Amino acid sequence: MGNVLRVIGEDGSTDPKLDPRLPEAEAVRLYRFMLMERILDERMLSLQRQGRIGFYGPSVGQEAAIVAPALALEKDDWIFPQYREPGAALVRGMPLVDLVNQFRGDAADALHGRQMPCHYVYRKGNYMSISSVVGSRIPLAVGTAWAAKIRGDRIVTLAYLGDGGTSTADFHAGMNFAGVFHTPTVFVCNNNQWAISLPVSRQTASETLAEKALAYGFEGVRVDGMDALAVFAATRDAVKKARAGGGPTLIEALAYRLGPHSSSDDPSRYRDEKEVEAWRKRDPLVVYRSYLRHLGIWTEEFEAAMEKEIGEEISEAVQKAEAQPPPPVETMFTDVYAEMPPHLEEELQDLTSLRRR
Repeated sequence: MGNVLRVIGEDGSTDPKLDPRLPEAEAVRLYRFMLMERILDERMLSLQRQGRIGFYGPSVGQEAAIVAPALALEKDDWIFPQYREPGAALVRGMPLVDLVNQFRGDAADALHGRQMPCHYVYRKGNYMSISSVVGSRIPLAVGTAWAAKIRGDRIVTLAYLGDGGTSTADFHAGMNFAGVFHTPTVFVCNNNQWAISLPVSRQTASETLAEKALAYGFEGVRVDGMDALAVFAATRDAVKKARAGGGPTLIEALAYRLGPHSSSDDPSRYRDEKEVEAWRKRDPLVVYRSYLRHLGIWTEEFEAAMEKEIGEEISEAVQKAEAQPPPPVETMFTDVYAEMPPHLEEELQDLTSLRRR
């Protein structure tokens, strides 16, 4: 359980026994989504500081552990995120402008501004809603997998969680049910070393988080969460096993949150910058870039062109989103019942009359 799967070497070469051997187009696609998430984080944090969105949870340093698992799924599989997986939503096909609309809570937001900022959902891509309640998506992922198993559907559910999520009751309930009922569920624990300001050493007395799976009767594996190919390979194998009836897997991806927990956080108050710099040397974009360079794909020109293209896409999405007005006040009364009951109709009429006066 102490072994950590790593595929990409220091020089960008790969272990041929472990390399998932992605086709070139898929290898580039993986990098593009990681880079998109990084640039999106930078831009959205900037918008938050300018007061143009209310809140943002960045994922700098965790891109490999977010994007790679999503790419290992099939289109009918389901994702149950924690609260920093915009890259996974984009992989599932969520339009960038829809994501920004939900960050803003404007009239084009499918949720009409009801959710917390940066708590997005994409039903068409089987990407469930984010929740601030730590660990709360885990039982939902297990329940959905159990329902699919009963119906005979060949789908897999993937639940993202953090190291802090392993301390919740939902984690233990979900893991136990998954083990007992052999559900087709893959748990990806993004162990970024910090649950806001609480270090992982204060979360558990276990040597690893992956070994917790053993108590529930299924496999736990540890991977280098800064190595996108390692995360992809481990998730792909776990998904194949789950789809074939082999039951759940817990993947502990050892990563690091290089930035703040959220736009409201100042990590300098509780962690040593030397620790951050040590992990920064294993930045997942830098690690994967070395792999693409080794393949003869990555050049400075390649990077500049991709950054420009992504930057323009984000700028266009922001421009379109900021052209939207706030949600109509009347939307307070919609999407609550299939048919509006009399007491809500009365309240809506009162509001309409009040606004006219």
